[in-house]
Amino acid sequence: MGVIFARIQCKVRSMSHGTIRHSGRPMPERKANRFLLIELFPSKFPFLPAKPIIHGPISRQKPYPLEFTRRPKAYAMKIKSVKLREAHEVNSNASFCSILWDLQAHHLVTASSSQPSISIHDPLLHSSPPRVLRHHRDGVTALAVSPNSTCLASGSIDHSVKLYKFPGGEFETNITRFTLPIRALSFNKSGSMLAAAGDDEGIKLINTIDGSIARVLKGHRGPVTGLAFDPNGEYLASIDSIGTVIYWELQSGRTLYTLKGVAPDTGSDTSVLNVLSWSPDGETLAVPGMKNDIVMYDRDTAEKLFTLRGDHMQPICFMSWSPNGRYMATSSLDKQVLIWDVKRQQDIDRQKFDERICCMAWKPIGNALAVIDVMGKYGVWESVVPSSMKSPTEDIPNSQTRNSNGLLFFDEEDQDLSMSGSLSDLGEDSHGESEPPSRKRLRKQSVIDDDQHEDFYDELNLVRKTEPQRKVPRVNKENSDKEKDALKARTAFRPKMQEAFQPGSTPPHPGKRHFLCYNMLGSITTIKHDEYSHIEIDFHDTSTGPRVPPMTDHYGFTMASLNENGSVFANPCKGEKNMSTLMYRPFRSWANNSEWYMRFEGEEVKAVALGSTWVAAVTSLNFLRIFTNGGLQKHILSLNGPVVTAAGFSNELAIVTHVSDCLPSNEQMLEFSLFNISKGTQVFKGRLPLSPGSYLTWFGFSEEGQITSYDSKGILRVFTSQYGGTWLPLFSASKERKSGENYWVVGLNASKLFCVVCKNPDTFPQVLPKPVLTLLNLSFPLASSDLGEEALENEFMLNNLNLSQIQNRIEVTAAEGLDTSGLDDEAFDIEAAQDRCIFRLIASCCNSDKLVRAIELVKLLSIEKSVRGAIQLATALKLPILAERFNDILEERLRNKAEVSNATTLSSKHDPATKRSEISEPIVSSSSAKLSAPLFTMKVKSLDRVKFGKQKTDSDQSTNLADSKEVKDAERNGGSSHVSSVKEVKNLETRCPLNPFSKLPNIQEGKKVEEAAGSQSEGPSNKSSNEEAKKVVGEVTGKQCQRPSNPFLKSTVK
Repeated sequence: MGVIFARIQCKVRSMSHGTIRHSGRPMPERKANRFLLIELFPSKFPFLPAKPIIHGPISRQKPYPLEFTRRPKAYAMKIKSVKLREAHEVNSNASFCSILWDLQAHHLVTASSSQPSISIHDPLLHSSPPRVLRHHRDGVTALAVSPNSTCLASGSIDHSVKLYKFPGGEFETNITRFTLPIRALSFNKSGSMLAAAGDDEGIKLINTIDGSIARVLKGHRGPVTGLAFDPNGEYLASIDSIGTVIYWELQSGRTLYTLKGVAPDTGSDTSVLNVLSWSPDGETLAVPGMKNDIVMYDRDTAEKLFTLRGDHMQPICFMSWSPNGRYMATSSLDKQVLIWDVKRQQDIDRQKFDERICCMAWKPIGNALAVIDVMGKYGVWESVVPSSMKSPTEDIPNSQTRNSNGLLFFDEEDQDLSMSGSLSDLGEDSHGESEPPSRKRLRKQSVIDDDQHEDFYDELNLVRKTEPQRKVPRVNKENSDKEKDALKARTAFRPKMQEAFQPGSTPPHPGKRHFLCYNMLGSITTIKHDEYSHIEIDFHDTSTGPRVPPMTDHYGFTMASLNENGSVFANPCKGEKNMSTLMYRPFRSWANNSEWYMRFEGEEVKAVALGSTWVAAVTSLNFLRIFTNGGLQKHILSLNGPVVTAAGFSNELAIVTHVSDCLPSNEQMLEFSLFNISKGTQVFKGRLPLSPGSYLTWFGFSEEGQITSYDSKGILRVFTSQYGGTWLPLFSASKERKSGENYWVVGLNASKLFCVVCKNPDTFPQVLPKPVLTLLNLSFPLASSDLGEEALENEFMLNNLNLSQIQNRIEVTAAEGLDTSGLDDEAFDIEAAQDRCIFRLIASCCNSDKLVRAIELVKLLSIEKSVRGAIQLATALKLPILAERFNDILEERLRNKAEVSNATTLSSKHDPATKRSEISEPIVSSSSAKLSAPLFTMKVKSLDRVKFGKQKTDSDQSTNLADSKEVKDAERNGGSSHVSSVKEVKNLETRCPLNPFSKLPNIQEGKKVEEAAGSQSEGPSNKSSNEEAKKVVGEVTGKQCQRPSNPFLKSTVK
């Protein structure tokens, strides 16, 4: 489609074939000029002469055969209608809808003020459903995407501004709230700052890294509906619903210029918003005018430069610059969209829609424009600019990366350091400083003043002379600018290292109480008032915890830690001396004034931790400072990198630090160190694993003293000494949580994870109402097994982990010369539960014909009678070869047991100390050591346990007789019934509860089991004895402890 441009410089008395049009509107005959210059595209209009430029006097007798107001029917302009698709359901009333592209044009994001959802579309696959984000409680009124397209911001009628990961759509945080609906959002060129505004007339400048409010700008007298950061990073422009435009200086926050009444007053109609936009080079600010036009204002002086006035019959409601700044798209209340050549101030194409277009976005790659109307329908207008004209993405200014909103994509700090000699300073900016008066006069002479009688050719020559001079620096510096841009692009998108955080703390909210610390023992909360804060300490178990009076905080503490002995507080650097304060407050002390303070000048506390006899603080200088509970400065250590977090337990202190910068894949490089403060040693040091693309959200110790971490992808890991020190994944939130849930971790014990379930979009709990704790079972992320017994395999691995941890504790306790009988009892309970689990796995392997696996499992059995039960099971299932192999394993174990007994007897004659203990568990032979080596040798020290074991030994013969009867009965009735009977025999032999972390049943319960076993050996029918045994076993081993009302009580199931 060709375009005709007409420019009139001298009067013409008449034209017989139509009315001459100038700048899109008819020119009266009395104002026509004598000469006519017509630039034609003859290839698009074959009915016109081939000569492209025609000038000369117009003859009344022989008028030139052109018609300006209408075209011949054969060559009428063909307009492709833009097909719109429904993105959001809108009621009969019009609603303001938003649309934007990402950096690479891979996604389109839409939203509507009538729906609380955000849709992320694939523009290439229209049939595929969009990804929908439902986190707001009311309609979404504003969208903004960061320059590198990694973060999406949304504002809503529900007064909140939320951040999401992009394009995945994972909710990040509620970054701020207003008292009234949000209307406008805008990122700066680096994405480090987000401007938000709405109906409450204030503009918040928010630091997107830590969520802090950098500044609040106040000056508007109506709802703020449009925001735009200057691409050069100096100014912020804003516009309100009554038509006032304000230039703000970002560095000082002061108002530079206030332009009142320059834009239409939109009134109370929220579907129509005043907007404004900077040109991509940052030299011009576009604002909707009062005469259905667009008015351009100068960057530095706010002086009116020129206007774009065409065929819009009603006020402009939206505008968008092309990525190179050469074109602009405008939409109006008259339902038209016009495309402008800004350099010529001429509209070059238009499109009529059924509904008003309320938002548009140029495609950053290609020649297309995305539009959305007030009824929630969107589409893409392809080939917006004619192919004969320059592409809207061609010759984008080198001082920035393209963006439909005209935002720069380079980091501000990088710009300050490396762009002192860039094109922005030496090219366009130097002209802007030396030539703005002549440039502005030239624009006014050539565009605005229609009545000036100046020779057109002189003006044309002047333009041709001046334009190449302005482009010379650009051409000469093109290569160097590209190199600088590439360098800045590599550094601008570098992922940022995770900031330090305190486990169990929540972000502050103005006027609301938040947690400084929340752990398995209690919580510390604070609320900020005008000049002080009010701190309260509460214990979950009020019957055992001390009563701590509230505290008035004049230091502004932002982090805390809590244990049984006291609490520690710290704040960031404050005041003229830039000092950080550390305070320790004990709960019980025989001396008055036992709390103490430490102050650090020019050094900020980043994390704190508590132990049984020490207090630790990690500072911004990478110092680890250790104090005694009385305040004595005991140690100062240097860490290898910036701290992320710290946690303490008894005598152990664990610290997480950064090893290096993040990887390009956005993975944090973290390291952990484990110290024993009482001994002054470093127990372990190594890398802290995280899920790809995640960050650390919680770090601490379990109730048993195991280091544990939890990342943003929902993976819980526990550190174990196995394999020289490794991290085992013990929990995956993706397999447990329901849709729309987030887990905020509090702590864990041997079998349960304690957390608070938060509903999206919240990721942390509020102080009021009081958080409700949820207990979740720990489970390894196992693969789907061909055996189909994932629950048993998970129990098997958990028991192995717990046995390994208890063995380490036994060794440490024994080395210190302390009594280990309690740990021995706990280990025996877990070992018995492990045998029951293994026996059930053996039965499943036999039924599934996994015989090799069954042999491996038999070698792992710890109790001799469990091996005998496996032999009986294989015999009942008519697997004689398997039963023979089981029997070989048993015989080898008995031989080893006899050898050990003989060796123990001989050594006891020379060492009387060995007579005090007896070996209750055999040592497995070396031939099967790879699979069946016990984790430790159990020593029975409890008197009750010795008696109980003796009773089992006396009843061996009768039990074996009952077992043989059960086998014969099972052979007559079928293998399946025998499996269950063997399980019952196995339960009678082990006499342990199903809960592996509960103590053994008392002696009375043990007697019930023995009576059941004795009744079996007397010879009644197997069926009745099996039922009776099943009943007694259910009474003894089937008891399940109910969850107590207070999960922090020591009676909690472990």
